[in-house]
Amino acid sequence: MLDLTRIPWRATRHEGIHLHFLRRDEATGDSTVLIRMEPGCSYPAHRHQGEEEVFVLQGGYRDARGLHRAGDYVLNEAGSAHNPTALTDPAEDCIMLAVAHGGIKIQKP
Repeated sequence: MLDLTRIPWRATRHEGIHLHFLRRDEATGDSTVLIRMEPGCSYPAHRHQGEEEVFVLQGGYRDARGLHRAGDYVLNEAGSAHNPTALTDPAEDCIMLAVAHGGIKIQKP
């Protein structure tokens, strides 16, 4: 059983966003990563260079495509862009497992 409270999260420069890389290939941009967003916090707007598969483990988030809650599987296609924001109801962190191919490009506001 995965104990989400024991994961050694790494803070990012984005408020309320934490990562734990399981695998990361700097050459290709491919990664398998756990992402934790605190309630109400947003991951910066970004565009996917390749497909990204996301499985929501806890909490949920909203983006332009809709509402995604624990147990949901989301496929972000290559070239797609979004700005996910963690839900505040329930007031728990949104934790996701993401398998990304080709990395992402943060979009400037």
